[in-house]
Amino acid sequence: MERKMRRFKQLLNEQATKEILNNATNGVLSLVDTDGEPYGVPISYAYDGDKCIYFHSAVKGHKIECIESDSRCSFCVVGQDAIMPDEFTTYFRSVIVKGSVHAVTARDEMMKGLLLMCEKYSPGVNPDAEISKCIGHVAVLRLDIESMSGKEAIELVRKRKESEE
Repeated sequence: MERKMRRFKQLLNEQATKEILNNATNGVLSLVDTDGEPYGVPISYAYDGDKCIYFHSAVKGHKIECIESDSRCSFCVVGQDAIMPDEFTTYFRSVIVKGSVHAVTARDEMMKGLLLMCEKYSPGVNPDAEISKCIGHVAVLRLDIESMSGKEAIELVRKRKESEE
């Protein structure tokens, strides 16, 4: 069930939401494990700019077991978190993505996901040697985005409106 954001004035537009997904370097992937318990794992990722987020993983382990049991997931990225001690708050910007995550099996899509990650985390470095070294024993996972929403601190909303006036 899709829920409306209660503090809708803090909702980021689609462009700002995608910008956070493009620029942040890690997030928390939340899954449901085989016992129905929540499982959240910090993870590096690459956003394709549209409807998919790619991760890499070991081919076995708790994360893979969770995904095989229940593909539903949530992925949270914090793009900004500036502590403002005198104001007793933080100036945050974040994104929550909901969808389902699956292991990629087609070699061309595995390469796409790995190349996106290489471009993000090792720009300007030729990825061929690293990818050829790991391609036989790495899982590439794709999160198919069903919904995403970005939110920022109300103080940031107010500051932006003041600057526009």
